[in-house]
Amino acid sequence: MDIEKGFNADGLVLSEGYAQTMNGAVLPRLAACRTDMTVAGDGGRPLFTSRFDAKDPVGTVVIVHGFTENADKYAELIHSLLCNRYSVCAYDQRGHGRSWRAEGLDDISTTHVDDFDEYVRDLKCVCDQTLSGMPRPWLLFAHSMGGAVSALFMERYEGVIDRAALCAPMIAANLGVLPEGAARLMCDIANRLGNGKKRIPGSRPYSGPEDFATSCATGRERFDWYDGLKARVPEFRNNGPTYGWTRQAIRASHMVLASGAVERIGVPVRLFTAEDDGSVLPGPQEAFVRRLRDGQRTLVKGSKHEIYRSPDSVLFPWWHGILEFYSQA
Repeated sequence: MDIEKGFNADGLVLSEGYAQTMNGAVLPRLAACRTDMTVAGDGGRPLFTSRFDAKDPVGTVVIVHGFTENADKYAELIHSLLCNRYSVCAYDQRGHGRSWRAEGLDDISTTHVDDFDEYVRDLKCVCDQTLSGMPRPWLLFAHSMGGAVSALFMERYEGVIDRAALCAPMIAANLGVLPEGAARLMCDIANRLGNGKKRIPGSRPYSGPEDFATSCATGRERFDWYDGLKARVPEFRNNGPTYGWTRQAIRASHMVLASGAVERIGVPVRLFTAEDDGSVLPGPQEAFVRRLRDGQRTLVKGSKHEIYRSPDSVLFPWWHGILEFYSQA
C-alpha cells in the first residue's frame, strides 16, 4: 500500500481529517485484502475471525483485543501493519463483537465468561486454524484483557508466538476502592445464588454515545470515530461485566503470576504501561516483566488505558517502536 496524504510514514492516520481518511481510504483498503471466517473455538463455539493478507509479507501479527472490544476497533493499526508488510489475523473473543455469546444475559452489551481459560483455549484454536497458511514470524499484539489472555497463552503453549507486544495488559484489573478479597467474596456469593450472569453493581447497559472525558482514550478524533461505529453496530456495544466475568478476571491475575508460570515464556516481550490508567494496575505489570527471560516495560507518557487511541504526538512514536521491535524478529 502506498503512503499518501492523511497518513504518517508508518501508515497511521493523521488526526486532521481522521474520520474522512478512515472511512474513505482505510476501510476500503482493508476490505480489499480481508477474508472473514468463522473459527471453531473452545467447545466448538463460533469465533468471528478476519484475515488480512499483505503484499510480499514479512510476517504475521495476531491481534487480541481487550474487554468489551472487537477486532474492528483496531482498523487503524491493521492498516499500518499492512503498510509495513505484515499480514494480520484478528478475531472477536467469545462474548464480544460478532462471536458467540452465552445465553441468559440481560442484553447484548453485557459481557460474560464462565471460565477465563476459555479465552486462552480460544486463542489456541484461532492460531491452529489460521496461522499455518500465514508467514512467520508470528507476532502478537494484545491489549488489556487480551494481554492477560496472551500472557497465559504464552505460558502454556511454547513455539507458537515469536515475540509479543502487550498494551496496558490486565495482569491485574483495577477494582477501585473495593479490596480484592471483598470483590471475590461478592462474586462468589452471586455465583452460588445463580446470579453469575448478572451485571455487577454500577454496571449499566449500553445507552448511547460515551463521554470522551471519562473514557480510556486521549485522542478525540480516534475516540469519536469508533464511538460512531459502535453506535451503528449493535454487536459492538459490549459494556459492563457480570459477576462471573469479574470473578474470572481476579482469578486470571493469580494464574498469570503463579509460581513458575511467567518463567515459561521464552520469547521477547515488550510491555507498555499507560501513564494514566484507571483500568489496570501497574505494579503487577512490573512484577510480570521482572520475571520474563526477555522482557522490557515502558511507561507511555500522555496516555490513558487505550494507548492506541492517543493523539498523534503520543501514538506515532509508541507504535513506531513496536514496529521496530517486530522487525527484529
